[in-house]
Amino acid sequence: MEFAELIRTGQAQAELLRGPEEPPLRGTLCITGHHLLLSPGPQATPDLWLLLLRNVDSIEKRVAGDSGTITLRCKDLRVLQLDIEGVEATLDIARSIEALSSLESVITSFPFFYRPKGLRLGDAWHFHPPECYYKRVARETNAWRLSEANEDFSLCPSYPRAVIVPRAVDDSALARSARFRQGGRFPVLSYYHAPSGTVLLRAGQPLTGPQKRRCSEDEELLRAVLAGARPGARGFIVDTRSPQAAKQARMSGGGTEPKAAYPGWKRLHRPLERGRPLQESFVRLVEACGDLEQSMDRWLNRLESCRWLSHVKETLSTACLAAQSMEQEGACVLVHGAEGTDSTLLITSLAQLILDPLSRTMAGFQELIEREWVQAGHPFQLRCAHSAFSHARPKHEAPTFLLFLDCVWQLGRQFPLSLEFGEGMLLALFEHAYASPFGTFLCNNEKERCLCEVRTRTHSLWSGLRQPKEQRKLRNPLYVPNPLAIWPSAEPQSLRLWQGLFLRGTHPPEPSEVAWEKVWQIVTDQEKTEGSQPTDSASEPGP
Repeated sequence: MEFAELIRTGQAQAELLRGPEEPPLRGTLCITGHHLLLSPGPQATPDLWLLLLRNVDSIEKRVAGDSGTITLRCKDLRVLQLDIEGVEATLDIARSIEALSSLESVITSFPFFYRPKGLRLGDAWHFHPPECYYKRVARETNAWRLSEANEDFSLCPSYPRAVIVPRAVDDSALARSARFRQGGRFPVLSYYHAPSGTVLLRAGQPLTGPQKRRCSEDEELLRAVLAGARPGARGFIVDTRSPQAAKQARMSGGGTEPKAAYPGWKRLHRPLERGRPLQESFVRLVEACGDLEQSMDRWLNRLESCRWLSHVKETLSTACLAAQSMEQEGACVLVHGAEGTDSTLLITSLAQLILDPLSRTMAGFQELIEREWVQAGHPFQLRCAHSAFSHARPKHEAPTFLLFLDCVWQLGRQFPLSLEFGEGMLLALFEHAYASPFGTFLCNNEKERCLCEVRTRTHSLWSGLRQPKEQRKLRNPLYVPNPLAIWPSAEPQSLRLWQGLFLRGTHPPEPSEVAWEKVWQIVTDQEKTEGSQPTDSASEPGP
């Protein structure tokens, strides 16, 4: 289908209201296959306003007299209002936006057409391959190897082509372990913690079922993990489901690792919400943040009843448990829930941020996202199909990645000097996960990206974020490298609502942006002053 078939009108005169304290913008409104754009008149500012149609989550239209109003609620939580001249033009534009914003084809999405100046196709896709992280692990221990048993994605479609596994386990054993795990997600290394010689692994649930099936190769794999760690090492299996949920999963073919079959490993249940309940929590929070008429009591009640901060608390607590098990108890940790593509990745990535100073740098954090979310098989296309405003009944949507970003924001607030990136980086990742001109978050796994030729036909987000003009918005000017683990408090008094995101539609962003720029200016001036000062020897008088 051609885009032109979905565009019912070419242009119309309109006025755009973008939010609190922003002046209205009036001009000619046009629709393309991927964008809604408004060009001001010749007397006004020459800036062109542009909105990626993929960013539209819901659309409401009203007509009165000879004009109409379209309200666009966006996936990035912004609310826009268009006042359009002409009833027919209003209805045609609304229908066009509805049709173009809901196209599901990946290869007709904007990243396949986006060709920015200064970037070349293929740039930055090679920044974070599994081989890169394996080299870091190999410098510390020879107990692990890089396996290409999944080269054709036959073992696990949601794993990358190469994964890090115990050296003592051959590829045939990996294949049998994959058949015993949900979605083929056999245990693989997520992070090697050099100070304690322990490892963090992730996997899908074992398919023990009601018959209590076993897999000797899977058991061998986890024995090899402990054997490759320090002498006498033990392990914890952090199951992100409740005991009742795990028991119900066993009745339908899933299950847990039986204690007798996995000596040295102890199972710990730390239930984390996922799926529809998490999406509904997100929706209720956004609804509460957008209500400007409520009383203080009602606001506090709604904030509590949506349970979003409770999810943040539970997630941080579980990540701390995994990190403490490795750092303080010298234990290896395997994390899984059911599929192993949502709450599992949430915990493994946060545990690394707590323990690993490199993950808290700009480049290290980007590598962490690529390795633990993109390559590890988080289904971005399904989870981020809609945000908080959509009227469609949730199917596969869930703000798991947003919950991760919120937890990282809490870390940055509690440790303001320890992260090289700032809130701007987290907001950018949130926006690009839901609607982006780059191909990084397209599709649900590496197999799909390979079939769609995403790496050869689209630009990587990481190349866009590395542009000098972006760095000042993304970096933390107060960053000081911290070689130690950072232990966040998950107590209710320590957690805050992420106002920069959830209140962006009702509060102007300028004060925080101005403050951020002021901090940068102070730091820059200080560096210039220190650089221009003479050294002690030069300032001392001669004999």
